[in-house]
Amino acid sequence: MRKITQAISAVCLLFALNSSAVALASSPSPLNPGTNVARLAEQAPIHWVSVAQIENSLAGRPPMAVGFDIDDTVLFSSPGFWRGKKTFSPESEDYLKNPVFWEKMNNGWDEFSIPKEVARQLIDMHVRRGDAIFFVTGRSPTKTETVSKTLADNFHIPATNMNPVIFAGDKPGQNTKSQWLQDKNIRIFYGDSDNDITAARDVGARGIRILRASNSTYKPLPQAGAFGEEVIVNSEY
Repeated sequence: MRKITQAISAVCLLFALNSSAVALASSPSPLNPGTNVARLAEQAPIHWVSVAQIENSLAGRPPMAVGFDIDDTVLFSSPGFWRGKKTFSPESEDYLKNPVFWEKMNNGWDEFSIPKEVARQLIDMHVRRGDAIFFVTGRSPTKTETVSKTLADNFHIPATNMNPVIFAGDKPGQNTKSQWLQDKNIRIFYGDSDNDITAARDVGARGIRILRASNSTYKPLPQAGAFGEEVIVNSEY
């Protein structure tokens, strides 16, 4: 009788262990939450466009002035900004107010910046159209600069299309780019930040968003499409 009881107990224990194993196997793991087709297909409801579509929208229009922001728009320039922070103010953003940093950044540190492929495509397109190309940046102005040459060389911009970089600087409570866009009669302005889009809208220009790379040192990342503007697909690189 004792052997029968022990056998029944063993069977019950085995069944309980097996049930637990099945339950664990069928329960989602926090390390492997999984996904589904609906999540994979989900897209933000914003106005995506391609470079080809932008070019098509300009068909038949005469050459015009177009503008580009620089940092995170045409250049992935985080290496220079990262070095500036480490060198001048490791614990704060004060390096951005340091004239010595801007002298370095505007006179050579862009040699460490990576040209963005989307910028190459856009600039090539506008050069083919015969458009005048301007670069309007929020960087602080310096007595000398090599940024204009770096951009012209990296993107193969002919002298007939290229204009010297405009250093609009940064003033609290003021969008310093707006007046420059108006003065140069810029009709399309590409940028990664909200200020780029609002500057274009301030002067009746077409503001087109370029995505900021997720590993940019400039945080937080902006909400692309938040103003209903066009956003270029695959423009983070």
